[in-house]
Amino acid sequence: MAPLMNGLARPLYIGSEIYRHSSYGPKHPLAVPRVSVCTDLCRALGWLPDEAYHEAPMATAAELARFHDPAYLAALRHAEATQTVSAEDRARYRLGAEGNAIYPEMYRRPAISAGGVLLAAKLTAAGGIVHCPGGGTHHGRRDRASGFCFVNDPVLGLLAWLDQGLERIVYLDIDAHHGDGVQDAFHADPRVLTISVHEAGRWPFSGAAEDRAGGAARNFPVPEGCNDSEFRLLLEAAVLPLIAAFRPQAIMVQAGADALAEDPLARLALSNNAHRTTVAAAMGLAPRLVVLGGGGYNPWTVGRCWAGLWGELNGFAPPDRLPPAAEAVLRALRLDRAAGRAPPEHWFTTLRDAPREGPVRHEIRALVALALKESLLA
Repeated sequence: MAPLMNGLARPLYIGSEIYRHSSYGPKHPLAVPRVSVCTDLCRALGWLPDEAYHEAPMATAAELARFHDPAYLAALRHAEATQTVSAEDRARYRLGAEGNAIYPEMYRRPAISAGGVLLAAKLTAAGGIVHCPGGGTHHGRRDRASGFCFVNDPVLGLLAWLDQGLERIVYLDIDAHHGDGVQDAFHADPRVLTISVHEAGRWPFSGAAEDRAGGAARNFPVPEGCNDSEFRLLLEAAVLPLIAAFRPQAIMVQAGADALAEDPLARLALSNNAHRTTVAAAMGLAPRLVVLGGGGYNPWTVGRCWAGLWGELNGFAPPDRLPPAAEAVLRALRLDRAAGRAPPEHWFTTLRDAPREGPVRHEIRALVALALKESLLA
């Protein structure tokens, strides 16, 4: 069993049935089920009793306006109600543009994601651990949609912690894409340290190693093909020492699964052991921990990864072979992309990937050296 934190007797899980019935559209990368797969796997494994599960509420307009422009929120609600968007609103708010799809739940779904993260911040006010895989929409901007993200639920959760009086918070993002929306929201704010490990040269093309966001950020852009050995060195030699030196009162981890080798929208080569290792390390560094989802566009790898994180948070060892009920969840999935045409057998029968070790390249060592140099100068 994971060590207990002040406040909560055990880790809690926040989910919602909206993810089971909602899709960005049949041709969109977010057409695939993700949160529902994670939830179903955890239940099939006997890891998710009713007392640990909380249904995410929908955030109110006032709660969303803690960060977002009310005019933008009104445009988002109108687009959901009418399933149309004017040329002016498309240009101004990026609704129906750049992958920010018009779909039936385009306001309710992100509002529920935000409500879940806000509930996680509330439940951990006195300490504790919460897994909220529906959260993690880290690209959303105050007044526009960006990168499939209509609302920035990590920002709202971090603001809720700040409103509780916390003064040292770490936001750790291991999604394949830079957590630009969160970093920019807390630019130069000494209370929130944003740390992002992401693929170099990938959209949104931000998060350079030298980008410090006024002193409130650290970025680790890793090269294409980053493997478990490289990620582990970066984590142990740079990221974890940074967090420990900051002495956080709370940590939020955005555990985007698009950094895994089989994801169709990135070119990293991690196994889900990297995510488990990250979460396990974060558990001992602050009295409050919230673990979010994020990117991830292969339903097998996303569901297996996020369910494995819930197991890690609870100290549950994944079985060598999944029980029939869990295997049935995975065998029922489909993906209309190259990765889904001949799924390997272990996607159906296991949660934990085989390690993907490899050589540590000079780009990784340079990122570590830069972090160490800056820590000595601080």
